[in-house]
Amino acid sequence: MGKGQKEIWFDGRTVPLERSDIWGLVNNSPIEKVVVSAEQRKNGHFPHKTHLITAVRDAEELSGLPGGETVLSDRREVLEEANRQGYRTCVFLSVNNREALEQSWQEAVKYDYAAVDFDLPTNIPLELIIARLQDSNTVLLRQVATAADMEVAFGVLEKGSDGVLFSGMDIIEVQQLTNYLRRDNAWRLELCPLAVTEVRHTGMGSRACIDTTDLMTRDEGMIVGSTSGGGIFVCSETHFLPYMNLRPFRVNAGAVHSYVWAPNNSTEYITDLAAGSKVLCVNTKGEARELTVGRVKTEVRPLLLIKGEAAGRELNVIVQDDWHIRIMGADGHPRNASAIRPGDSLLAYLCDPGRHVGIKVDETIIEK
Repeated sequence: MGKGQKEIWFDGRTVPLERSDIWGLVNNSPIEKVVVSAEQRKNGHFPHKTHLITAVRDAEELSGLPGGETVLSDRREVLEEANRQGYRTCVFLSVNNREALEQSWQEAVKYDYAAVDFDLPTNIPLELIIARLQDSNTVLLRQVATAADMEVAFGVLEKGSDGVLFSGMDIIEVQQLTNYLRRDNAWRLELCPLAVTEVRHTGMGSRACIDTTDLMTRDEGMIVGSTSGGGIFVCSETHFLPYMNLRPFRVNAGAVHSYVWAPNNSTEYITDLAAGSKVLCVNTKGEARELTVGRVKTEVRPLLLIKGEAAGRELNVIVQDDWHIRIMGADGHPRNASAIRPGDSLLAYLCDPGRHVGIKVDETIIEK
């Protein structure tokens, strides 16, 4: 069994079936894999989309479980029997000292999954286990209790754990978990070509550079525009500059009135961004990821209006009027802003128009 998309298991063993608030949230969320006890499995009703992982204490509890499912236990003899009966197996490991850490990865390689809990909040043990298991087929899950801890687990050693076992009954944390899943599933933008119809100088104005806390690549940037119905792909500052160093953390985004696309299908005015804000970084394939803003640097500069049509809809962006500003072409090659001419084809993003405080609304809004 190979490793792939991040695994998220919701641990329902400590959540009473009468907690309809939590179970209702889980059942109507993107969460698909739920850990339950053998007793919960017999007495509970779960949606058809739910893949149950059953935690068992002894071999007798394997009786009646559908074949091919996953069994979780901290007892090796139970997992051996489950394996003999054709079940996938997940070992639960508690690590509270150096010896247990060394034993954990040696045990983990024997099973399809390994869920690991640590006694201290440091990420060092997780890093060591990730390194030990990187060439194995074992899927490594870290037990976490908050959405923030989950994101940290996914970022350790850049690749992170293969998944998490999310344990906890805090309704706010469960909500944040479901928000994370919805956000992660939605982070792909359908980009399209935009035919440039007009390019003109608009005089002086305030433009902002959005500096983030991560590094972008040459095929990444942000979606920036003057209207809520879509924006144009403005490149990261990762392309040749003859007189200064590159700033791979930066997008010289445009005039301060502009929208910048953000997570959860939202937009932010550039003037509303500040240290800690979240924005979307998108590549030429439309794959998007969340970046944190570290600084927004606003200065007065000459500005340039670039207007065009995409799928019959008019979009525009106003950027700094300078050769070193790059706009992504529809062919995936950056164009110098001051060299763009009517007839050129750029990369753009279209969405349903109409926003209020950055959130999509269904009302009549006219933007020109």
